[in-house]
Amino acid sequence: MILVLLSVVWPLIPAALVALCTVAATRRVRTVAAVTALALLPSVLYLAVYAPGSRTVSTVVTGAVLVGGAVGYGLFLRGLRERAEQARTEAALRAEHARQREREAIAHEMHDTLAHRLSLLSVHAGALQVNPGAPTEQVQQAAGVIRDSAHQALEELQQLLGVLRAPPAGASRSSAPQPVLADLTRLVEESRTAGTAIDLVFDCAPADTAAAPPAMGRTAYRIVQEALTNARKHAPGQPVRLVVRGAPGSGLTIEVTNPVTPGSTSPVPGSGLGLVGLTERAALAGGELRHEQRPDGGGTTHRLLARLPWPAA
Repeated sequence: MILVLLSVVWPLIPAALVALCTVAATRRVRTVAAVTALALLPSVLYLAVYAPGSRTVSTVVTGAVLVGGAVGYGLFLRGLRERAEQARTEAALRAEHARQREREAIAHEMHDTLAHRLSLLSVHAGALQVNPGAPTEQVQQAAGVIRDSAHQALEELQQLLGVLRAPPAGASRSSAPQPVLADLTRLVEESRTAGTAIDLVFDCAPADTAAAPPAMGRTAYRIVQEALTNARKHAPGQPVRLVVRGAPGSGLTIEVTNPVTPGSTSPVPGSGLGLVGLTERAALAGGELRHEQRPDGGGTTHRLLARLPWPAA
């Protein structure tokens, strides 16, 4: 009733239009339709009371245009507000997905790095436990590996925890240097020093190795690292054969084989999770990873085969 009176009293028409625009912008569609019909009612009554004529039609059309313009502008403002809210919601979802991907990446990184170090600690601590009368030189060597592995594990843990901490305002988040393809030889030498016999075939040109894509090199490093860790856990004392072949344009192939010790158990919890993560990592890199156990001369051999794309230079 108030809106009807406001639409009739000419000096208050601007206020009525503002009120109508506000209703259209903030209320439900059903309410907007009812108020719009109520605002058009005076025009209908005016047309019914007065005889049709140019002045009558002009007045009715003017009123309808004003009401339609107010409602249309209110609906336009509603659309802008809804789009802004939708954009904020989508931005929040994208930020949450980004945080989730970052948490998953950190979890993979913690497993890949710390499991390798902790497996070295476990193997050498177990060797000292089962052979307390070992020569002094072997005890010192094992103690040195334990000390170095513990120190490196603590450093890597601190680096990963540093990534989890929020950086100061305006500062960029830094990360630890990531391994590349050329670091595979260092990883193999580290495992050899820890007592694992590794037959390495590295069939990649030095120039290609140095220029290999960082993402591919990091994936290859993590695959070999996890394979060597599993060999120490499930086949302690058994030799490992590692073959790495590839070139730009033809891809990179990684094959790791080692005998499986009958009845071996893993001294490190989390068995099997690393291979699942590596399969996902290889798939994200555009490659594939398979692993199997197969009979071999009366025993069992574990074989891991990974293929990664290596784009042409």
